[in-house]
Amino acid sequence: MGCRATGPRSALLRVVVTEAVPGLPELVVDTGRRMPGRGAWLHPDRACLELAERRRAFGRALRVAGPPGTRAVHEHLASMDEQDVPGTSR
Repeated sequence: MGCRATGPRSALLRVVVTEAVPGLPELVVDTGRRMPGRGAWLHPDRACLELAERRRAFGRALRVAGPPGTRAVHEHLASMDEQDVPGTSR
């Protein structure tokens, strides 16, 4: 989504929109790739996420008014980064 490059779905991260608070769309990571609703695929790295945010691509791809919150996606990517650091326990 952000970098517009294609790749196998196994290498991409699926995100969907939820509205925990009515009127405030929030992105969540669909780790099981089975959540209902329209999904968007992006590479699991911060640069791709930040580019998608700058381009306002999530609103268009997921057909929501305004930019959805991306806090949960940032947290997911941060946890993935922590797991990839050598010398840390999993």
